[in-house]
Amino acid sequence: MGITAGSYTLGPESGRILVKTTRAGLGAKAGHDLTIAVTRWRGDATVDPADPAGCSVTVEVDAESLEVQGGTGGVKPLTSSDREEIEKIIREKVLHSERYPTITFRSSQVTGGTESFRVEGDLDMLGVARPIQVQGSLAEDRVHGSAAMAQSRWGIRPYSAFFGALKVSDDVEVQFDIGLVSKE
Repeated sequence: MGITAGSYTLGPESGRILVKTTRAGLGAKAGHDLTIAVTRWRGDATVDPADPAGCSVTVEVDAESLEVQGGTGGVKPLTSSDREEIEKIIREKVLHSERYPTITFRSSQVTGGTESFRVEGDLDMLGVARPIQVQGSLAEDRVHGSAAMAQSRWGIRPYSAFFGALKVSDDVEVQFDIGLVSKE
């Protein structure tokens, strides 16, 4: 079954959005490379495989819904207590979700084809909108892709500990794998 032109609803019931972080600094061995899931989000997409310029997408993320799914590396395994503490730091010190509860992406241009496309748009986070590019592909009724982003472009100072010896790299990767559910 291929993708047909139309409007589609996106959300956690049809796919997933993951944020991947890596560690840096002299104490990087002590930390973990994290996989963080966005658990509450919604979006709308207009898709026309024959006319990429007619395509668009908007996604809204609940900034409090990020959950640590796992971590690799580190001196010791990631515990549930570690996960809870990391999630609290993300909400309170990184995303300031009480003040900025929503992260929004709105496309401005789509180019390419079903096998490989690029979406350009603005990512609004912490009250700052910056352009970002998303790479992806359509296969059957699913869309897959990713976007690399430097946190500092949105005014985020990457988390650090132990006087900066252990820190999260400025660059994070957002990955998605989403089934398209027709609005009709």
